[in-house]
Amino acid sequence: MLAAVISDAFVKQFTALAHSPDPDLAVAALMIARVAYPDLDADAYLAQLDALGREARRRVSAAAAPRQEIPPHVDPALFSRVLALNAFLFEEERFVGNDAQYEDPRNSFLNEVLDRRTGIPITLALVYMEVARRAGIEVEGVNFPGHFLIRCRGTHGTRYSRDLIIDAHHGGALLSESMCRDLLTRHSGGDADWDAHLLAHATKLQILTRMLLNLKRAYVRLYSFQQAREVTQLLLSVDPSAVTELRDRGLLAYHLNDLPAALRDLQTYLQLSKGASLDEEERDEHARIWEHVKAIRRRVASFN
Repeated sequence: MLAAVISDAFVKQFTALAHSPDPDLAVAALMIARVAYPDLDADAYLAQLDALGREARRRVSAAAAPRQEIPPHVDPALFSRVLALNAFLFEEERFVGNDAQYEDPRNSFLNEVLDRRTGIPITLALVYMEVARRAGIEVEGVNFPGHFLIRCRGTHGTRYSRDLIIDAHHGGALLSESMCRDLLTRHSGGDADWDAHLLAHATKLQILTRMLLNLKRAYVRLYSFQQAREVTQLLLSVDPSAVTELRDRGLLAYHLNDLPAALRDLQTYLQLSKGASLDEEERDEHARIWEHVKAIRRRVASFN
């Protein structure tokens, strides 16, 4: 997939959307997809989400009492609606996690997920959230480490106070706390301790950041440095204070032989991180970047 260089106007448009009071995640996700598909017809995919939402609303409204046992303290009506939505998306529409080609950048593009009916946890969760919203079910993202999840909140202060935690990557599986603990262990290698705050609500800005980080990593693994650089530019538009992204943009510019841009970013990174409290690994990284800067300075000087 070849990407056109994104323009300053595009970056400004994305920045304005990302920092608006209530960003439209589907629109923002389709803007991200323009890194690979500059001529993408976003309206066609928004219309597809609308169509899925209309049909999901019909299925949810007609949801029958569930045959399976309802978990304690879960609203039976909400449980039925979620099961109906799950059946529609994962059994009829056949959305499924792409475990076989998890690192494929296409898994991070909403248009590709809608076309191919497969993706990674965060993009499948995005589809779920957008369809659920159109179907009248309130859900929210959960920025769980290593595996993005969805929450459908119970009614706190009532006997139906239990939340439903949903895994869109695995067919809308409903996860208990013990299952979330196991998921954390698998993704952390047993190095992370359980904390209920790991199931905290993900803001829309956090969702967009995580989508961009996934995409950047996929491009770097493929040595697609131009595309990775453009994604890093969008990450910096979301969070201009992210000095590690400034460092990465400089390193990507270096790989692309754009030495003036590499020197500018890496020098700024060293300046901003100077005096910060760094651990041993970060100090080693700082030293390596400084060596890069000295080498780039020598190369730039040789051009004069």
